[in-house]
Amino acid sequence: MLTIIFIGALLVFVAAYFIYGRFLDRRFDVDDKRPTPSHTDYDGIDWVSAQPAVLFGHHFSSIAGAGPIVGPIIAALAFGWGPTLIWILIGAIFIGGVQDFSALIASIRHGGRSIAQIAREFMSPLAFRLLLLFIWLTLVYVLTVFTDLTAATFVEDGGVATSSLLFIALAIGFGLCIYRLKMRIWQVSLIFVPLVFLTVWVGQAFPILPAWLNNTLGCDPKKAWCLLLIVYCFVASTAPVWILLQPRDYLSSYLLYFSVLGGFLGILFGGFAIQYPAFKAWHDPQLGMLFPILFITIACGACSGFHSLVSSGTTSKQLNKETDARKIGYGAMLVEGLVGVMGLIVVAMLPLTSPLTSQAPLTIYGNGMARFLGVFGIPARIGFSFGLLALSAFILTTLDTATRLGRYIFEEFLGLKGPYVRYLATLLTLALPTLFVLVTLKDAAGNPISAWKAIWPVFGATNQMLAGLALLVILVWLKKIGKPILFILGPMIFMLGMTVWALVMLIGQYRLSLIGIIAMLLFVLALLLIVEAARTLKTKPVEECRGVRE
Repeated sequence: MLTIIFIGALLVFVAAYFIYGRFLDRRFDVDDKRPTPSHTDYDGIDWVSAQPAVLFGHHFSSIAGAGPIVGPIIAALAFGWGPTLIWILIGAIFIGGVQDFSALIASIRHGGRSIAQIAREFMSPLAFRLLLLFIWLTLVYVLTVFTDLTAATFVEDGGVATSSLLFIALAIGFGLCIYRLKMRIWQVSLIFVPLVFLTVWVGQAFPILPAWLNNTLGCDPKKAWCLLLIVYCFVASTAPVWILLQPRDYLSSYLLYFSVLGGFLGILFGGFAIQYPAFKAWHDPQLGMLFPILFITIACGACSGFHSLVSSGTTSKQLNKETDARKIGYGAMLVEGLVGVMGLIVVAMLPLTSPLTSQAPLTIYGNGMARFLGVFGIPARIGFSFGLLALSAFILTTLDTATRLGRYIFEEFLGLKGPYVRYLATLLTLALPTLFVLVTLKDAAGNPISAWKAIWPVFGATNQMLAGLALLVILVWLKKIGKPILFILGPMIFMLGMTVWALVMLIGQYRLSLIGIIAMLLFVLALLLIVEAARTLKTKPVEECRGVRE
């Protein structure tokens, strides 16, 4: 049965790529005759064209993080794997993939500008500033959640920490070989890809233990890793994309491919039975009702507003030609949906009474990957470490990309320019996440919990609300240039409806606590943007799309 679920999901996604993907190509008049911003605005730092395989690796690694694993696991444990599977399939194909693809196309048609800048052109300066503030808050939550999750992973398995550091070093070497030594990508891949997998073994042989961190730095190991990861975010996000971002993300894509292949073969030949119920309950004591909580919990596995920031923030500045947009914008979302299906499968394998059901999602996924790879004789410890390394590689990319995007937001919002502005904007972006991961946060009952657990509900609601708002901006743009909007209108209404509902629930649950106040702020910002969009839609369409590069 597990095999049928995975193969069925794979076939559905493949069919969607060719059928609905072509439909999207036609709706947006995709044409390689239009030069992309990576060629018209090349600067050697952010605007640099990339081969489709390299850019796919960057884009997927940036949008994935731990989201397509953590969200589906949490949702499947709470409500059962059946509703989780249904939403991943429908959401990835008709909502998440549409948002990612359309945000990428809209951006390259406007010189690589962000969704917020497009809102300023087709809506109003007020919409631009409101959306910038909403996006910046989303990035703060992304950085907080994934920094805390990565630090917890490194503390739990010091071998993964070692492997991750070695992986960064390999990525820098890969970038130098490609862009400075001018070696062919296949030649460098033959050298560096095997070394990436070797880091899994080296990490387990030479782990960075929590006790060593405690003795060396004199502080809690998790907080030490949080600080080191914040420093990494600063360095990685201010460096040119060719030296770390592009090569690291290309190499991490091989971890993804092996994870999916290893998981598929393990499911196919492992003979694992479904033990967890397909449907568990309409209400979870910790999360709340299935509607709307399911749709904000799964997040990246089906739809994520963060994806629109990546599409219009970094990917649009590296896209070589327009026809690459479906491969990267739509295709990466479908692959992420498949990873989400793997996440719910590791839950479906568990007995309802298994002690693992109370463990952190990354631990559950690592154990699932260990069981899949164990079918082929790979030791459980190596399989577990590989699963966590794959996730940490994606998270490191998300941290880099989110920080880089936060820097763009500051520069846009304040109109900052100059050679050193990117360093100041990066420091300001990292200030709040640093505070969140170092202080003790509490749940609605006042109990101390990990930062990622405290932030996840509002992160999910914010992230999905941003998806609805990004679709709203795209809808206004299409309406203004006289294009059909129904394929955008349905997803937009659904995402805005579910997330407004979820924010109202969070406000009622957390009230005047930090999380409750943040939810109130987001609710007000979202309503203002919706009203501004409705006002804008009353104006006449423009005859042509300003800023389009013909």
